[in-house]
Amino acid sequence: MRKIIHCDCDCFYASVEMRDDPSLVGRPIAVGGKPSERGVVATCNYEARAFGVRSAMSSAQALRLCPQLLLLPPDFTRYREASRQILAIYRDYTELVEPLSLDEAYLDVSAVDRCRGSATLMAREIRGRIHDEVGITASAGIAPNKFIAKVASDWNKPNGQFVVRPDEVDTFVAALPVKKIFGVGKVTAERLHRLGVDFCADLRRWEFADLTREFGRFGASLHRLCRGIDERPVAPDRERKSLSVETTYNRDLPDLAACLAALAPLAEEFAQRMLRLRDGEIVHKAFVKVRFSDFSRTTAECVETSPRAETWRRLLTEAHGRRSLPVRLLGVGVRFAAGLEPDPQLPLFAQVAMDGQER
Repeated sequence: MRKIIHCDCDCFYASVEMRDDPSLVGRPIAVGGKPSERGVVATCNYEARAFGVRSAMSSAQALRLCPQLLLLPPDFTRYREASRQILAIYRDYTELVEPLSLDEAYLDVSAVDRCRGSATLMAREIRGRIHDEVGITASAGIAPNKFIAKVASDWNKPNGQFVVRPDEVDTFVAALPVKKIFGVGKVTAERLHRLGVDFCADLRRWEFADLTREFGRFGASLHRLCRGIDERPVAPDRERKSLSVETTYNRDLPDLAACLAALAPLAEEFAQRMLRLRDGEIVHKAFVKVRFSDFSRTTAECVETSPRAETWRRLLTEAHGRRSLPVRLLGVGVRFAAGLEPDPQLPLFAQVAMDGQER
């Protein structure tokens, strides 16, 4: 039985800004790109969230919701330094640390004797050290696997933690909204809702074969995760090679025009995932994946470090033209290249993924 801690700093970029400038405390602030350049919000503090401001929202929309919002440009030098300090604290407890982004990571403390072997006490101690040594707060989830630990870390935010013990897993997961399942974005959540599925308990009524027929390979993940089953190990040396999102549609998209219209929600979901990407991965290629009604597949890609909406449209047009059949599945994504210098604007990549959606 594993003991997994998921640590996630509270509104990380904004917290670093408030730490370094105490006059910002209590004011609604966000870190992000300029509205004039179709920038997006990378993160915001809780005062801003009270107005409806959210990560991956366009900066222009955020300012409409909260005219007094203070929009700050990102300073990745300071964020990376804080991240290095936090990772050093994690690795003081275990070598099994898997960073997900600058501000969050999984820790496997199954074999750690510190704090009498209690993952709950270790999480509390780690959070205390982040506060004292880095000057910001963090929240944590403690559970037998990665999926549940990540969900639990949101339970008592900000500056809190939540533990799900092995004998509590079944009840805890059954009551979860399906949107909490890894990989279920806004589009998939709406699709599940139309199918009468809002909670994991609802999803458990679906047979494995029905889920895989409806959602393809992702159906197998849904079948496992709605039951709280996640056997993924914490992988400290994992190298991400790509990032993508895809949707299988209830009804085939009949033509290219319908496919092009479906790009916007895919780009939005991709933008949200890209914002959470950890530091260091360099975009090298953009690609569009298409699965046709006859289940044949094709992928169109190009070398591109900052793809815009026009990139996705061009690649989709190219891929669709190879068969010109109704489309069952669409996906957009990027491939990463090793050995290149990081682009300091990478965490704000969403602004190019979403370019053109607000005119």
